[in-house]
Amino acid sequence: MGTEELIRQIAISALPILIAITFHEVAHGFVAYKLGDPTAKLSGRLTLNPFAHIDLWGTILMPLVLLILTNGQFMFGYAKPVPINPSYFKRPRRDMALCSVAGPAANFLLAAGFLIVLKLLLTTPFGISDDHAALVFTPLLLMMKAGVIMNIVFAAFNLLPVPPLDGGRVLMGLLPWRQAAMLEKIEPYGFLIILALVATGLSSYIIEPMISVLMAALRLLL
Repeated sequence: MGTEELIRQIAISALPILIAITFHEVAHGFVAYKLGDPTAKLSGRLTLNPFAHIDLWGTILMPLVLLILTNGQFMFGYAKPVPINPSYFKRPRRDMALCSVAGPAANFLLAAGFLIVLKLLLTTPFGISDDHAALVFTPLLLMMKAGVIMNIVFAAFNLLPVPPLDGGRVLMGLLPWRQAAMLEKIEPYGFLIILALVATGLSSYIIEPMISVLMAALRLLL
């Protein structure tokens, strides 16, 4: 990928991924707040200002490195986790699971929003010359398409049933106490497990079916 193409891909992908991670984290904190935990609010994290959620490595450097290493085919990132204190919850296991699933749910809704805008742009007569349309709206269309794909991929990846990812925390809330406690013990090694799954390609056997299910749900809704 040339420098010009790389810059173009960054320009198209940067805003959708920033929106995706911001809404993801705010959703966690908002549901926690509604369930009685004010930690995220008191920490100033119930805001859609992306600068409150940016992580230098996860939000900026890692997506850029992935974009370069995959020749523009893949871009992924994350934000600073929103602080949640389960001791405020009336039913900690259930409520933590609800907080966890809120992030992927927010990304699914965002994907729906991007898809709606994409369809509107594709069907709206703008009344300008073809050259101007290509110059102004082609990047916008690509950005909306990127928003759909990134939010679906982000939701699916976070639903991997490995703590500390959201899917792992949801699974901990659904399992019986003994099995949940066993799953909780692997959380300190969770990111190493996730890296191993991604490096070996095993994660795709879980993520790709989830992506297919989420995309099918989008098509049914819209």
